[in-house]
Amino acid sequence: MASSMNGMFQGQQPPGAHPVGGPPGPAQPSFSGTTPRVQGNNTLVDELEASFEACFSSLVSQDYVNGTDQEEIRTGVDQCIQKFLDVARQTECFFLQKRLQLSVQKPEQVLKEDVSDLRNELQRKELLVQKHLAKLHHWQQVLEDVSGQHRKPTDLPPPGPLAFLEQASASLPPAPLKPS
Repeated sequence: MASSMNGMFQGQQPPGAHPVGGPPGPAQPSFSGTTPRVQGNNTLVDELEASFEACFSSLVSQDYVNGTDQEEIRTGVDQCIQKFLDVARQTECFFLQKRLQLSVQKPEQVLKEDVSDLRNELQRKELLVQKHLAKLHHWQQVLEDVSGQHRKPTDLPPPGPLAFLEQASASLPPAPLKPS
């Protein structure tokens, strides 16, 4: 599989499309550590990186900062973002195609990956459940401690099914007698 990935992005650009990269112009300042792109040998990854850099540079460019026409600035930024989104879709499509090829050629590999993903997900959820149980036990203990501090042994209701009613009625004043 690794040998089929060498040069994997070559020729993925649709015919007639212009390469995104190239040396930065006055509206595209060069980022330190980047080199100008070769026009004829762009890959999808190079195009994605170049379109991202173009989006970023359009936002920080002096032409846009000093510009007075907000509609022109907005249009330029929208075009850069749209170009980035288009190249991102092409890149996503490439990887989906490779995933489809893998699922057809080696279905057992896809199943192994799915099983591994499910095991990892189960472990993650089990850890999350354990974390929540620990918090629950902690707060139950805090609640028991707080409720134990507020009750005194003499305040406890007497045992029996009507104990609460007996205690509540004992604290009421006596009812006035009716004259006969």
